Amino acid sequence: MKTVMLYGLKKCSTCIKATKWLEQGSIAFNFIDYRDHPLAPEQLKAWAQELGAWEKLVNRASMTWRNLPDERKTPNTDGLWLDLIAEYPALVRRPVTVTGDGRVHVGFSEKKYSELFA
Repeated sequence: MKTVMLYGLKKCSTCIKATKWLEQGSIAFNFIDYRDHPLAPEQLKAWAQELGAWEKLVNRASMTWRNLPDERKTPNTDGLWLDLIAEYPALVRRPVTVTGDGRVHVGFSEKKYSELFA
């Protein structure tokens, strides 16, 4: 089984909970802080496509999103979404989990991870 990839921000409390959960379950993973290692636009676009929409990848309940000017909250092309995320990497929901089979998941809850890694 391939190693799980976990993408997020090292100081994010949800990412910390996810890493602890994986460690306690002895599940091998690599953590990538996407503020230190920005994500390639192609990777972000692929995640959005797999999730079914940019809106599922971007945390529109975050303070970062709420503080955006209204005209920035209606990106309607991949390029506009990518520009927004490049400028505000904290908009990406955390963590982004890529399982060994390449499936993409966003967010963390113990229930969700228990089902995902059963």
